[in-house]
Amino acid sequence: MPHTAPERFVPALIETLRDNYTLARFRQDALAGLTVAIVALPLSMAIAIAAGGTPAMGLYTAIVGGFVISALGGSRYQIGGPAGAFIVLIGATIAQHGVAGMILATMLAGLMMLLIGFLRLGSYIKFIPFPVTVGFSAGIAVIIFSSQIKDLLGLTLTVPEPGPVLEKLPVLWASLPSANGVTMALSAATILLILALRRWAPRLPNLLLAVVLTGGAAALLNLPTPTVQSTFGAVPAGLPMPSLPMFDAALLLAVIPNAIAFALLGSIEALLSAVVADGMSGQRHNSNMELVAQGVANLAVGLFGGMVATGTVARTATNVRAGAHGPVAGMLHALFILAFMLIAAPLVGYVPLASLAGVLAVVAWNMIEREAIVALFRGARADAAVLMVTLTLTVFRDLTEAIVVGFALGSVLFIHRMSKAAEVVESRHPLPAEPEEAAAMDPEIVVYRIRGAFFFGATASVGRVLDRVSERHRGLVVDFADVTLIDSSAVHLIEGLVHKARRRGIEVMLTGTTHELRRQLFAHGLKPPVVIYEAGLPLGLSKLRHKLDRRNGVPGQTEAPA
Repeated sequence: MPHTAPERFVPALIETLRDNYTLARFRQDALAGLTVAIVALPLSMAIAIAAGGTPAMGLYTAIVGGFVISALGGSRYQIGGPAGAFIVLIGATIAQHGVAGMILATMLAGLMMLLIGFLRLGSYIKFIPFPVTVGFSAGIAVIIFSSQIKDLLGLTLTVPEPGPVLEKLPVLWASLPSANGVTMALSAATILLILALRRWAPRLPNLLLAVVLTGGAAALLNLPTPTVQSTFGAVPAGLPMPSLPMFDAALLLAVIPNAIAFALLGSIEALLSAVVADGMSGQRHNSNMELVAQGVANLAVGLFGGMVATGTVARTATNVRAGAHGPVAGMLHALFILAFMLIAAPLVGYVPLASLAGVLAVVAWNMIEREAIVALFRGARADAAVLMVTLTLTVFRDLTEAIVVGFALGSVLFIHRMSKAAEVVESRHPLPAEPEEAAAMDPEIVVYRIRGAFFFGATASVGRVLDRVSERHRGLVVDFADVTLIDSSAVHLIEGLVHKARRRGIEVMLTGTTHELRRQLFAHGLKPPVVIYEAGLPLGLSKLRHKLDRRNGVPGQTEAPA
């Protein structure tokens, strides 16, 4: 196989600016950045509130994390910021270790992402099976929606709202009599406005307009419903001064598992988002540079008191569709959000929590890839099982556990399918196109052709066939010309087969071998009188026949040249 050069650590911004970056392209990026900022503004606040933080934390993350990810990242179109997938993880971290612990875990996750990127491990994180990503996204959607039921219905809880879904639902059910009709009407109006604008005015910023219209109605009519200001206080008009969070050694050790979960999920989310952007734009991102940028961004976000930043699929797709040319669009999106904070922060206080809950309810619905789920259930049952296991673990257990178990199941499924694809065929008759294989009709010679991927998953089935070599055979030919992959387990099996055949006095010939296979065979101790040829089966059969004739004392036989 051809050897590909490793990706260089060069931000996509540098390459874009070198590529004849004109004023017209800047205008494209500015328009796209403004479009994404309009989408990101309500989402960032809604995600932060749902995760147990404040609206300001979501805005800080979108501004600082979004700017750094675009400036240093390996994708031209990636938009960074707070992501819905982190709602449960961040909420659990805040509940266990407080806001300071969450910020510390964010910065530790940044260091881990930096390390993953510099070690060039980003190329491997992308190898997540499709059923796992579909099941994980659907599970996250269920969690996000369940976290918004309280604000959608305006419930008044007598106890703190539990995080886990199974514990949350009974509490919400018991609180249903406290539902607020005004709040329900506002959340329903928000959802209907988003859907109506998306259908009949798709070019308008439906999320922001829905929030502005319902928020304006609530303020003008003085409706009795919780708002951002009544719940969290006024939104700051700008960024705070950077500072390190207060922590001690005990807290540092305690948040390491949370940081690992942040780093794992953040890396997967970012690279999946970059892959989506590649598919929409035809470009190719640099995985390791992207993870380095994610690491730096989360270190910076922690200094400003934000939450975990990562690549976001919906905002990135919006950026591509809006006609962005490069990373400048993502940087401008962050600056537009900052400008909004500086100019219109007091207006944010009037936004009802029901409106933001309606936004997240629509986001959760959009995260469920319904067509993909139907296709997987119509296809192989094993893929559907991987999807359901991942979804179930995501909702009822743990996000990291869901990814790890789903990936393991997907890998086992792949190994099983690859092992079925490998086969060994015993040749007893010559092929019409290859008359030289007439020697294969000789009862003293048995010929085996191995096809497909010959690896540890296939050694058991292949080994059972190869063990059929009987005492009546005097020659064995194993042809590797159709082998697409071979590993050390397969080489070990061949080594054992050869030694067993030699003990029985059977001459062995290995044909169609590659340089790498011969190197592995020699490393495992195979040496003459075993003959290993790069040449194909016909020549190998001819040479083996000559060798057997000499051993049997048949006169007049001379070995063909190699």
